[in-house]
Amino acid sequence: MSAGDKITSVLVESRVFPPPPAFAAQARVGSLAAYEALCARAAAEPERFWAEIASELAWSQPWREVLDWELPDARWFVGARTNVSVNCLDRHLDGPRRNKAALLFEGEPGDTRVLTYHQLHREVCKAANALDALGIRAGDFVAIYLPMIPEAVIAMLACARLGAPHTVVFGGFSAEALADRIKDSRARLVITADGGWRRGQIVPLKDNVDKALDDPEVDVDHVVVVRRAGGESSWKPGRDHWWHETVDRASPRHQAVGHDAEHPLFSLYTSGTTGKPKGILHTTGGYQVGAYYTTRMVFDLRDDDVFWCTADVGWVTGHSYVVYGPLMNGATVVMYEGAPNQPGPDRFWDICARWGVTVFYTAPTAIRAFMRWGDEHPARHDLSALRLLGSVGEPINPEAWMWYRRVIGGDRCPIVDTWWQTETGSIMISPLPGATPTKPGSATRPLPGIAADVVRRDGTPCGPNEGGFLVIRRPWPSMLRTIWGDHERFTRTYFGDIPGCYFAGDGARKDADGYIWVMGRVDDVINVAGHRLSTMEVESALVSHPKVAEAAVVGRPDELKGQAIVAFVTPKGGIQPDDALAAELRQHVVEQIGALARPEELRFADALPKTRSGKIMRRLLREVASGSTARGDTTTLEDNAVLERLAASYQQED
Repeated sequence: MSAGDKITSVLVESRVFPPPPAFAAQARVGSLAAYEALCARAAAEPERFWAEIASELAWSQPWREVLDWELPDARWFVGARTNVSVNCLDRHLDGPRRNKAALLFEGEPGDTRVLTYHQLHREVCKAANALDALGIRAGDFVAIYLPMIPEAVIAMLACARLGAPHTVVFGGFSAEALADRIKDSRARLVITADGGWRRGQIVPLKDNVDKALDDPEVDVDHVVVVRRAGGESSWKPGRDHWWHETVDRASPRHQAVGHDAEHPLFSLYTSGTTGKPKGILHTTGGYQVGAYYTTRMVFDLRDDDVFWCTADVGWVTGHSYVVYGPLMNGATVVMYEGAPNQPGPDRFWDICARWGVTVFYTAPTAIRAFMRWGDEHPARHDLSALRLLGSVGEPINPEAWMWYRRVIGGDRCPIVDTWWQTETGSIMISPLPGATPTKPGSATRPLPGIAADVVRRDGTPCGPNEGGFLVIRRPWPSMLRTIWGDHERFTRTYFGDIPGCYFAGDGARKDADGYIWVMGRVDDVINVAGHRLSTMEVESALVSHPKVAEAAVVGRPDELKGQAIVAFVTPKGGIQPDDALAAELRQHVVEQIGALARPEELRFADALPKTRSGKIMRRLLREVASGSTARGDTTTLEDNAVLERLAASYQQED
């Protein structure tokens, strides 16, 4: 995106929703003036600001310096020692949280478990002792390949307790993807299950592990297996160990020790355009401060909240807002194993009602699916306990935002639309629900302590509503430290484009009120006859049509225009896709944005290719629209059949 580019927005900025007075009256930050004062203090004395937050956590040795920064390398809380597991568990045991529910688990088949902080602490200690007995030491990587069951949380916290960095691999990944991540991290031990439940079927996790370990480049000493599905599993004596025969029999007492603040806590792999995923490395002290602070501030947590982030722990959202952030804040966390429409499309709302969920955090992709399934499903359940809603993963279109507020929140719940990345470790831009007036589709303003901005290529600030690059100008505690095994790639990828700034690929604009509107990836901008259009804006226009459930927009090469707009559209249930609807939708885009944005092609699809975390894989759609085959890393694709059907439809027409 070049300097001076203007991006016309279809988002309706005149719709502003102030925080509900009753919510603001009890909030940690209860007014816009209080938010602005906090931002000013953080900007004036950033190191003191972060030190004050860090001092709320337990440290076995204090820091001698808050920040040592030489671009692109940061060291936070230099010289300090701490243990994230202690901050999640041990520090809650001497007070009333000891017998408070930490985890409320529900499996897809309907089984449930409740673990208090005391019980979770015992289980984590047993797991730490079992891993220690199997030879795991501080610095040894452990791969975790589990369903969304309590043992996933226990395993993560046990690794953190020992100082053994974990790499959690989403349970929907293939054996090949698992092998790649084990090889790259050089994990010595894998924790898995005999299977997990997803859409009424058993995912064969142990079988996938066995296939991954057949790779001659994989060198794993031990595999610990949770009995979850009860099916038959192949077994290699001496290597494979049942969880119930190792962990469950271990001592429930374990004395944790502090680890250096810069000791690796975990690596998490993100997809790249090449065939090699990037292992994003986060470290102990800074990450825990970022996760703790943002959970408390963004979700305004109270001791009586029941917090449900629907993400899998295989993604960074699950790390920060299922496990580490909520538990450091002493929250009660809901965990659900399965699909949102299993056995029916009201499963999430049934869980919210039965468990009394008060704070609900999910992805725009899920929200659009709920819209498509129909309002009658949430209407069957009592959602009156909800007091705050959140959105994460990609920009949310205003139509979905308004539906979420009206149907799920009953027009009473604030919405925190959050922007952050695997690389940032924690939320960067979000409303504070008691302080920030919200606009549908905008993540609003940076959190206090976060120096986010929208700039031109040379790093100078963009003017109001001028499209530019979304950057962070100052270090923050939970920032990534490197790409595991490839520091040069880390420097080039995140600090090589905009002088003196962190930039990871998102385009944005800032309106006259200073609100940031994330427009999607910079490579998701289409150049039509010299005019640059955000794919997110065209998608938002399409989804605002009452007959559209979901849309994805990409560009394909065009000899005359440079690029042509191709739209893939999924109609709402019961709507028949035909040429008349296609013409109606093209005209709707013209009315919303202008003739320049009219899609050259509009293709109907029963589903769109998505990652297992729900993000639409526009890179693959670009390749389909251009007539080429999918290249690069496709291991995050949820359903290959979706892509195959789209590609086949193009080939048939050719």
